[in-house]
Amino acid sequence: MISDVLERLDKNVCSRSTPSLFRGVRSSKFRHVYGSPSRREELYDNIPITRNAHDSNFCAANPKFVAIVTEVAGGGAFVVLPINKTGRLDLNTSKVTGHRGPVLDVKWNPFNDNIIASCSDDCTIKLWYIPDSGLSCNLNEWLIELRGHRRRVGYIEWHPTAENVLASSGFDYMVMLWDAGSGQILNTIDCHPDIVHSITFNRDGSRIATTCKDKKVRSIDPRSGLVVAEGICHEGSRSSKVIYLDNERLLTTGFSTYSDRQIAIWNHTNLSEPLQRVNVDSSSGILFPYYDYDTKMVYLAGKGDGNIRYYEIVNEPPYIHFLNQFISGCPQKGFGMMVKRGCSVSRCEIMRFYKLHTTRNVCEPISMIVPRKSDQYQHDLYPDTAAPVPALNAQEWFNGITKPPVLMSMRTGVSVKTHKPQAFVSNEATRNDTNYRMKYAFLSKETVPDYRPLDMLADNDKTQKTQVNQNTRFQQIQQKLSHSLVNKFTNMNDGEDEYNDMKENTNYDSPKNEYQMKKAFTRQCEELNMLRKQLAHRDRRIQDLEELVSTLQSQLKVQRLQ
Repeated sequence: MISDVLERLDKNVCSRSTPSLFRGVRSSKFRHVYGSPSRREELYDNIPITRNAHDSNFCAANPKFVAIVTEVAGGGAFVVLPINKTGRLDLNTSKVTGHRGPVLDVKWNPFNDNIIASCSDDCTIKLWYIPDSGLSCNLNEWLIELRGHRRRVGYIEWHPTAENVLASSGFDYMVMLWDAGSGQILNTIDCHPDIVHSITFNRDGSRIATTCKDKKVRSIDPRSGLVVAEGICHEGSRSSKVIYLDNERLLTTGFSTYSDRQIAIWNHTNLSEPLQRVNVDSSSGILFPYYDYDTKMVYLAGKGDGNIRYYEIVNEPPYIHFLNQFISGCPQKGFGMMVKRGCSVSRCEIMRFYKLHTTRNVCEPISMIVPRKSDQYQHDLYPDTAAPVPALNAQEWFNGITKPPVLMSMRTGVSVKTHKPQAFVSNEATRNDTNYRMKYAFLSKETVPDYRPLDMLADNDKTQKTQVNQNTRFQQIQQKLSHSLVNKFTNMNDGEDEYNDMKENTNYDSPKNEYQMKKAFTRQCEELNMLRKQLAHRDRRIQDLEELVSTLQSQLKVQRLQ
């Protein structure tokens, strides 16, 4: 009897204590994410990083380049390095030196890895083209200059889905929307009574959110300039930052009345009360948030701190869960965030930061890695991400059209043109539906029987393949260059007429994307160079003939006199 009672008591105690042991332990595939610092040979060393006190990242990165704002006497400049050019930097390294004042912010174009925008203390925004090989000399010729702010421009942000749409905020309390392709102002927003501390777009670019020195966060319609909602985000007087978590929720960082650093999550339609507010610590550095739409993780890096905290965002209360932190003994001046398509899938790298050291002239890459035993592609870590392809142009967006970003596969690098919105169907369902349609696509095609002999079919297939290979784009270009250019211009009589004939007879396809535009531009440059050579050859030939005629005339005169 006594033993039975003891067994029942043990069972009751175990059943009651077991849940408490695991209370608060949440299942997540990102629980064990860790930060991996780079080795010494992988650092960007000897970079004169700017000492400006402006609250900006001072760094931007994409799969081709990393741009870092530098300290230059008598003006503003930033250095652009190829992503693989690590090690000690030469003191005479070429820089972008077109601004007359200190550079305050730089951002890469999300749809063109060779275009970078910069804003400066000289009240201008400039766009620059960086060649694939990097800079060979100081660059002071910009593609386009945007003038409209009356005071220095502090922050710039590219539109996530529309091509050539750029937002800027200045110390004149204005937020301006630009068409960077034409240099025109699409809209001017003047609802802020004080300096704007940060600006961000939501996922589809239909809203922008700003934080201001008046301690308010605002959700604004960028096309009309109307304030949809506003409210006090943080009671502290220091700078606050904001980012969009999706199309509806916001995350802000700031300070409390007692100077405690805080993060808060909001619904952008109601900014009177936050969905959740969390105290981080009591440090004095401004917290910069960085959000990854694919993994739903937000990273917090404080200026002057040595650590990076990372959280996971969920759709249920409390909406944010602390995961871990990367701790380093070197304080940071700023951070550059690599886009997801630049991360290494073989290392299970889900994010990469470029840390600017405060005490040393060093830029250090830091990789955030999910530990996995298998070296195969991890589908759950890499859903379809934003592709470098715009969903619409500037005029379409300004006229009221809103489209989600074009997605691409991290495994194949191919853009998914037709995709379903993330809110209605999961990535796994979309992937399975696409595979299903591709697998059974042949059932929707009409089958026509062919009763020819097998040897005839084989000969016909071989002939068709040969014709297809001969009609490739390379063969077409080679034939056009060899026949239409060389044969025409070797015996040129009238350069202008022949050029017009060549332009009429050459029927290239109209460029449909940026890559085709680059190829068309390169092809036109080659044709122009060949034309110049032919014209120069013709001029030399004419000069030789004129000299020969003058010689013959002089000889005839001499013979007549004799």
